[in-house]
Amino acid sequence: MNQHDADSHRYDDIIHLPHHVSTAHPPMPAADRAAQFSPFAALAGHEAAIRETARLTDERAELDENAKAVLDEKLRMIQEMLPAHPEITVTYFQPDAKKSGGAYVSVTGRVKKLDLYRQCLLMEDGLRIPLGELYDMDGRIFNGTFFT
Repeated sequence: MNQHDADSHRYDDIIHLPHHVSTAHPPMPAADRAAQFSPFAALAGHEAAIRETARLTDERAELDENAKAVLDEKLRMIQEMLPAHPEITVTYFQPDAKKSGGAYVSVTGRVKKLDLYRQCLLMEDGLRIPLGELYDMDGRIFNGTFFT
């Protein structure tokens, strides 16, 4: 008899005995048994922190004087046309709440109010865009086709 045959018959004397069930300890529910084999996160939140660190943000672009003058003129046009609630597309910088930098966001909607006291552009959907974060504005109001 070779070694392999000896190993395969090693437990022949106990293989057909009944399975032992403890009288002192009740059987564990299957869900709890499965939990024993679930992955263990030694550092809770570590994976989320790594994802947050890897998330890219943009730096705020500094507008030159010419771009600022163009934005000021567009704001003046909005103020003039405010009763008509012009529809515009606004691109603005939205600072990131968790780390330095942020993202440039473009939204299209109707202007409800230009609040010079609070320095923000209020859209009809309730969005408040700080004037200091404006990057660009576009729409028919700016190219003379608003009333056509």
